[in-house]
Amino acid sequence: MKKPRRSAAWYGKNDKDGFIHRSWMKNQGFPDHAFDGRPIIGICNTWSELTPCNSGLRVLAEAVKRGVWEAGGFPVEFPVMSLGETQMKPTAMLFRNLLAMDVEESIRAYGIDGVVLLGGCDKTTPGQLMGAASVDLPTIVVSSGPMLNGKYRGQDIGSGTDVWKFSEAVRAGEMTLKDFMGAESGMSRSAGVCMTMGTASTMASLVEAMGLSLPTNAALPAVDARRTALAHLTGKRIVEMVEEDLPLSQILQKPNFENAILMNAAAGGSTNAVVHLLALAGRAGVELTLKDFEIASDIPLLVNCMPSGKYLMEDFCYAGGVPAVLAELRGSLRKAKTVLGGDIAAYADGAECFNRDVIYPFDAPLKPAAGLRVLRGNLAPDGAIIKPSAASDHLLKHEGRAHVFENIEDMKATIDSPDLDVDENTILVLKGCGPKGYPGMPEVGNMPIPRKLVERGVRDMIRVSDARMSGTAYGTVVLHVAPEAQAGGPLALVRTGDTIRLDARAGVLDLLVDEAELAARRAAWVADAPHYTRGYAKLYIDHVLQANKGADLDFLVGKDTRPVTRESH
Repeated sequence: MKKPRRSAAWYGKNDKDGFIHRSWMKNQGFPDHAFDGRPIIGICNTWSELTPCNSGLRVLAEAVKRGVWEAGGFPVEFPVMSLGETQMKPTAMLFRNLLAMDVEESIRAYGIDGVVLLGGCDKTTPGQLMGAASVDLPTIVVSSGPMLNGKYRGQDIGSGTDVWKFSEAVRAGEMTLKDFMGAESGMSRSAGVCMTMGTASTMASLVEAMGLSLPTNAALPAVDARRTALAHLTGKRIVEMVEEDLPLSQILQKPNFENAILMNAAAGGSTNAVVHLLALAGRAGVELTLKDFEIASDIPLLVNCMPSGKYLMEDFCYAGGVPAVLAELRGSLRKAKTVLGGDIAAYADGAECFNRDVIYPFDAPLKPAAGLRVLRGNLAPDGAIIKPSAASDHLLKHEGRAHVFENIEDMKATIDSPDLDVDENTILVLKGCGPKGYPGMPEVGNMPIPRKLVERGVRDMIRVSDARMSGTAYGTVVLHVAPEAQAGGPLALVRTGDTIRLDARAGVLDLLVDEAELAARRAAWVADAPHYTRGYAKLYIDHVLQANKGADLDFLVGKDTRPVTRESH
């Protein structure tokens, strides 16, 4: 006997409440038979003109609806908060958990049996999944897809990655401001997310590797007709998932997370994947820690995409995309269920690579052992991370004198000073940019190289902070130092002139100051006054967890799958 539809508690009752729920929906022109007990599918849409990455989602929503109707379901689209990574201040990450709350409560409150998540821009995908995991209905993802390759003077240019490069070239006097501004329009040529392997494309790739979307979802360009067709097929599949009673919890298992970690390493994916996967695992009730990310430390870099390589997501798509990478990882993949009901290995069945300069074979990789490294030591007792594939090899083991910026304003005011006491061996340290301190843990960890060094040709130095960095960024950058400075972590105690030791391969980050001195500094330390004292931002500051716990809000960890029984009238 089939269990009753969840939506029947809204639309299946022949009483006053059923009358209200059905009658008001009928003002949109839905006929009686639309409420005959068929699966009602929510389409959770983060479309917004202020989120350019997601500006194509209206088209995809209509395609999903076609697929739902074809399969005998009833599609209903609803909006949730949209997080425009490139548009929001102080940082979109501040609002990821707010989106997750919006998604969770919308799914719980409305009479739907399954949900399709339409997202793309960096924080929308994890935020939507976090909210959906806390309710645990059948769930599937359709990503907005990457933009077309950027173009400037006949060359491909990549979102973010080339912004950082061009900006440094202007500061070094190697590129004119006119040329810099000339690249602006050619970089973003269509709807879609960054076409580098930034956070958005990374999360789409991990979603596919976890089996949370249909195969090929990650890399098809946003404006490719095949993405619209994929959305249609997704609408069809979510109805089948409801009929099969395949909830999100069956897919969000430990092996699925492990496959995401493996894919992130092979793709040269974003460091932001760490904090998002940790938060999602917390919602799903899966025990995932920074130590789990070490399973990929020996996975080679296979995908030759910016910022770890030279190509862009269009090229990755045409070379075979995620299925081709999964085929190379087949020997390492964990057995894990997908939205198709079978094992993730099926996503690699029949997959081919059509360009070996874009997707390398496992036994002849672009770079060996390129997975993210977890760092620990007295400067980061709860961990920090570094991305070796985007770093300079000669800096991965280094001991140097620290130059400390107490906050982002200090850094911006002094970074270009000709009197800044730094050289290429200095380790730049930035405080006050963690979850509580900024607040929201912004993407400022890849600090600019001081102008006096840029002018001498220096393009990388070690940088250490409690911040994040864009998935499109590169450099020898130590991120997510936990506990953060504002929470009283050891980072708060670092002073200019101290010596820091980094050994990325060994996973070590130490402050070489004796314990008695550190104890004296700690006794004198006082936290900065919070930047916000009201509203959501205050709630966030009061309840946000540290980076090693995913920076979720403490009261949102876990799920609540109880049925809603109380009516509104």
